[in-house]
Amino acid sequence: MTTLAGRGLAIHYSSPLDPLAEPLLRELDEEYHARYGPNEEMRRHPAAEFAAPGGAFLLVLDRGVAVAGGAFRRYDATTAELKRMWTNRPYRRTGLASAVLAELEGEVARRGYRRVYLTTGPRQPEAIGLYQRAGYRALFDLADPPPDDLAFEKILTAGVG
Repeated sequence: MTTLAGRGLAIHYSSPLDPLAEPLLRELDEEYHARYGPNEEMRRHPAAEFAAPGGAFLLVLDRGVAVAGGAFRRYDATTAELKRMWTNRPYRRTGLASAVLAELEGEVARRGYRRVYLTTGPRQPEAIGLYQRAGYRALFDLADPPPDDLAFEKILTAGVG
């Protein structure tokens, strides 16, 4: 377990089945339902897809409580797909999501992937902004009405997440 420099928060690689992850994943599911109505997003990928060597599931802990997290899974031989990015409401707008994203990108690169792919929804402007600020390129025409799934990619350079 490592810490986020200067924050006193611990980075813990785990599994979606970890009891520490349950409140965070429940909140994420509730957020998806509030923004999009009933959906199956949280049940689309089994926990095994986020296990090494192809994937990873990260929690950020504050005194043992999960306050943020994210994951990736193998998309293809050179691409990881980001999933389950989440920050607990009291921790939002603190830069924590950017720190989680940077940590995941670093782990993606360490696992040998060279590209990161993700989708987010049009009712998640915070996520869209996060990914654009982090250098992700939209795989859809920004001038057109947004599709249901907004796809983004980022090509990782050697040694950079």
